[in-house]
Amino acid sequence: MERFGVKSAPSRNRSKTALYVTPQDRVSEFGSELHEDGGKLFCTSCNVVLNHVRKSAINDHLKSKTHTKRKAEFEEQNVRKKQRTLTASLQCNSAAQTEKSGVIQDFVKMCLEANIPLEKADHPSVRAFLSRHVKNGSSIPKSEQLRKAYLPDGHDNENQLINTEDR
Repeated sequence: MERFGVKSAPSRNRSKTALYVTPQDRVSEFGSELHEDGGKLFCTSCNVVLNHVRKSAINDHLKSKTHTKRKAEFEEQNVRKKQRTLTASLQCNSAAQTEKSGVIQDFVKMCLEANIPLEKADHPSVRAFLSRHVKNGSSIPKSEQLRKAYLPDGHDNENQLINTEDR
């Protein structure tokens, strides 16, 4: 058969999945119904992961009774929450987390420069003052954790200063 240029009929076992379709392609195709995060396709109103490879699976989900019910509930709510993957959530450093570590580092630095023992941070009146008057002050940990997590950097720098002054 090859000699005459006749090709055999295509195989019926061939998969009908879209090989080169990404979740982002499906988001642009279906609009605000879906969103993508971490390489996964989510239904925005149902917060479930969908198979982005098969368009029929997405269409079936969008036509289902549970989706229409959840979509109606979702539209009634004022707050629009989108589900995210765990890796994306862990990678995200919010402004509050960054500010919290800055407050703790500044507190330890202040204590070191003023020769205030870190144990004083454990006193109930100091705790009450920090939580009332300092933004993120209630997030300052106890003295033991301050020593373990935040003091080594300052302690190493202090040792280097002492060694350079002796020379």
